[in-house]
Amino acid sequence: MTQETIKQTLTDAGCAQETIAAFLKASEAGQENESIRLLRQHRSKLLLHLHEEQKKLDCLDYLLYELKRAPEGGK
Repeated sequence: MTQETIKQTLTDAGCAQETIAAFLKASEAGQENESIRLLRQHRSKLLLHLHEEQKKLDCLDYLLYELKRAPEGGK
């Protein structure tokens, strides 16, 4: 994989420029464990954000359910 492809993939994944630079530096130095750590760290951040957004969706779904369930659409 070329460096440009890696940069683009990390950018598309929402990595900050600092993370991209650190990843490339670690990768070039052959520090595979550090490269993997950086990717896992970013993945964890994305997953946390996903869970936070899922909670918001769950709240809206609950409200919609309650409004549909109430007589005359919640009036």
